Amino acid sequence: MNGKSGLTHIDASGEAHMVDVGAKAETARTAIAEGTVTMRAETLRMILDGDAKKGDVMGTARIAGIMAAKKTHELIPLCHPLLLTKVSVDIEPDEALPGLRVKALARVTGKTGVEMEALTAVSVACLTIYDMAKAVDRGMVIRDVRLIAKSGGKSGDYNIEEQRS
Repeated sequence: MNGKSGLTHIDASGEAHMVDVGAKAETARTAIAEGTVTMRAETLRMILDGDAKKGDVMGTARIAGIMAAKKTHELIPLCHPLLLTKVSVDIEPDEALPGLRVKALARVTGKTGVEMEALTAVSVACLTIYDMAKAVDRGMVIRDVRLIAKSGGKSGDYNIEEQRS
């Protein structure tokens, strides 16, 4: 870690570098992220009824999120390629929003965490929902994409609910 800035990817001269994780121990690591896509109630009904012209919005978004998690190292500079052991994306309707709640879990046994993979899965799933329904609702809003929990690794566990108390 750079003592001057506290950032692990920035060296003493301020240049960005990929962190060397070679000496770190392999541990089981899990991360969970979430986000929402708010929309008009009619748009949510169209998605749930399976009437979107582009097809199965939630099924396509789920696959897109899983694929995105596997490509995180190609999308986010300085992320390590990981041999993910599990990625799941769950999408649930929420009439109160109205909209869809997206949650992703990423898991690996490795030398670095999977927070970015879970966040990327949620982000791309939300973007896919927007893309597939934008013809009927360009006012949809992607909100609150965030890490809600992680476990494993030297920095230990994190849970957003514990941080709020």
